[in-house]
Amino acid sequence: MRIIRAADCKVMPWKNGGGTTTEIAVAPEGASLSDFDWRISMAHVGQDGPFSSFPGIDRTLSVLTGNGIRLAFGDGETVALDRAGKPFFFAADRAVDGLLVDGPIDDLNVMSRRDGWTHSVERLSGGSHEVKAERGLLVLVARRGEWQVTGVALAAGDSAILPAPTVVALHAESAGELFVIRLSPA
Repeated sequence: MRIIRAADCKVMPWKNGGGTTTEIAVAPEGASLSDFDWRISMAHVGQDGPFSSFPGIDRTLSVLTGNGIRLAFGDGETVALDRAGKPFFFAADRAVDGLLVDGPIDDLNVMSRRDGWTHSVERLSGGSHEVKAERGLLVLVARRGEWQVTGVALAAGDSAILPAPTVVALHAESAGELFVIRLSPA
């Protein structure tokens, strides 16, 4: 298991220059925004505006803080995301504008190169859980509370990457929140 502490994450500008993102993990290590296989990051969105286009990439967005964001796609589809909703999967090469509901948000962004990787994202609340990954990688991102991951503590903002196949026992108090990301070769 590889532990990534919050303090060790890299802050970098958005592809479109409209803000900054905190990179949690990327493959291959050190890959740029144009040549990654997969990427996990958090961003602060302080104003309405267009999302960066990532040709050939699939993306899942989850609201971490704030009152939500409405995604207005170029084809007319609109989707409202908030902290209570499920993570939302979409093609990152679709034209989309983000419209904040009532003030800024922070989000979790998971992206994978469509021809090489697939991914899924699940939000867990505190308590005890057993999480499985059959192939690829399992990535755990702790958002609130301290999580016990097979005897290792993850504080809020910390992450863990585990190779599959794996079964992991997780536990946090009721106020805990953690994201489970499964990355698999296509």
